[in-house]
Amino acid sequence: MPTYHKPEAKTIQELKDIAHKLRIDSINATQASKSGHPTSCASIAEIMSVLFFNTMRYKLSAPRDPSSDRFILSKGHAAPILYAAWAEAGLFPVEDLMNLRKIDSDLEGHPTPRLNFIDVGTGSLGQGVAVACGMAYVGKNLDKADYRTYVLVGDGESAEGSIWESLHFAGYYKLNNLCVIFDVNRLGQSEATSLQHQMEVYRKRLDAFGFNAIVVDGHDVEELCKAFFEAASTTDRPTAIIAKTYKGKHFPNIEDLENWHGKPLGDAAADVVAHLQKQIRNPGPIALAPPSPQKESAPKVSIKGVELATPPAYQKGEQVATRLAYGTALAKIAMNNDRVIALDGDTKNSTYSDKLRKAFPERFIECFIAEQNLVGVAIGAACRDRTVAFVSTFATFFTRAFDQIRMGAISQTNVNFVGSHCGVSIGEDGPSQMGLEDIAMFRAIPGSTVFYPADAVSTERAVEMAANTPGVCFIRTSRPNTAVIYENNEKFEIGKCKVVKQNANDSVLLIGAGITLYEALKAAEELEKSGIHCRVIDPFTVKPLDQEGIIKHGAQCGGRVVVVEDHYKQGGLGEAVLSALAEQRNFVVKHLGVDKLPRSGPPTVLVDMFGISARSVAAAVQEIIKM
Repeated sequence: MPTYHKPEAKTIQELKDIAHKLRIDSINATQASKSGHPTSCASIAEIMSVLFFNTMRYKLSAPRDPSSDRFILSKGHAAPILYAAWAEAGLFPVEDLMNLRKIDSDLEGHPTPRLNFIDVGTGSLGQGVAVACGMAYVGKNLDKADYRTYVLVGDGESAEGSIWESLHFAGYYKLNNLCVIFDVNRLGQSEATSLQHQMEVYRKRLDAFGFNAIVVDGHDVEELCKAFFEAASTTDRPTAIIAKTYKGKHFPNIEDLENWHGKPLGDAAADVVAHLQKQIRNPGPIALAPPSPQKESAPKVSIKGVELATPPAYQKGEQVATRLAYGTALAKIAMNNDRVIALDGDTKNSTYSDKLRKAFPERFIECFIAEQNLVGVAIGAACRDRTVAFVSTFATFFTRAFDQIRMGAISQTNVNFVGSHCGVSIGEDGPSQMGLEDIAMFRAIPGSTVFYPADAVSTERAVEMAANTPGVCFIRTSRPNTAVIYENNEKFEIGKCKVVKQNANDSVLLIGAGITLYEALKAAEELEKSGIHCRVIDPFTVKPLDQEGIIKHGAQCGGRVVVVEDHYKQGGLGEAVLSALAEQRNFVVKHLGVDKLPRSGPPTVLVDMFGISARSVAAAVQEIIKM
């Protein structure tokens, strides 16, 4: 290990002074906004001072430079001191801090990437370590660069299980370029934390998770300087700096007292600021300059224009599960761009993401059965446009990571999620494995795109499109084999449906997706024998839905529409169609979907039992034409 050299006394004092200036900035900002968390800022003042003015390497001229160190404030409610650190470093005027939480300011109550120095949104606690793991994994294994990743975690949020999923991931992959800082200030929002200041308990736990665990006085800048040096010098594992701190440190009559969480200091502010100013030996401009990156170590990459290396190559009528086509397409786009990566939660042989793993093992990240961490790692991996990330597992298991996905949207992530084993059509595994809420969940995500391809050709094109589409994308894939219905050269567009069966005499419009598209086709063929003609369309994307196409084709079929889906009725394809037609006159819609808790059984039996088979579609058509 390199030899540690203690900073000069002048530097130590300057770091102490900066910490107090950051405290004052945080008080002033929260006073101006009449809201915020100044006491939570105070406990990490020395940590932020040492990080931003002695440890982290970054460019003020380009805060998201790919070669710079990364910092994630997992305890996002301490945003004022993060903003203050960047302001005191010189990124923007300190006076701008007075705009905290104003409607026309990007200095929001919790950090978001509207600011050019923020990589991800934080504030929903327990997620920062996963994002940091994704950044560190890419830095170590893909970029092979020397930038480091730092994440600051509150002791209250360390009760979240997602934190420990991520710590396990970091220890397992020996992310020696990751440093997790625990702000152990003892107090939560409404009472003391469960462990309070039991520092040895924290140390033992983190040691057991494979970390170089260092306990420090979080208000001693010299101890912090030494700990961060040790972290950077540790080559065989990640480091956890467990800092014993006090909420409201150096705030007279407030320090370490309950009932001050999330409150500006009010009438006490003037006396506290005066006390802090007395602690500062050099009240003038900050003399220390932020450390800058030693070199441009991160390679230049491009994640634009991702394409399939070869076009789809199927025979019409060939039986191929869309989940299998996903794996094929994933490997194809990975051939075309070396920044395409796949992440999975130990379902790779079912989702078929293992096709990429077999072709490019260095670009596959196994996250094991820890879906919250899986999603967070992907968000971190995609930051600063370093990768095109595809995350796969059973569709239903994304529900446990909904908060991470929601925060991904706030973080302006471009991660692509692929959920297999959707609906009752998976069969005997039963309801715990059936994705029946996933479309509703992803439709609710702001700015999301929801693909629901029906055959192998459309699945490959969905993967290609998702790789190039901004925002959260979701691709819903099915377990059963379905027939290829499109030509290999078929063109697809986001928000444009496909007409797969039509006749000039069509009197009912059938809309299905995935396996129910085939049930609609079967029903149409059977009904045709009795002289009832039905048009069948494949929406391809449920969000955005082709409202114009549905209205046009629905009107041509006399305003009679039947929607059938392998999903709960709430929030799925049917409700998307009903929403599209809400302001249209002379339409009547029959909506077939799963409307009660399913059970185990053969797929065909379940599809019929829950009213989404061709038989049920035909019956719905018979009813609707009598209306």
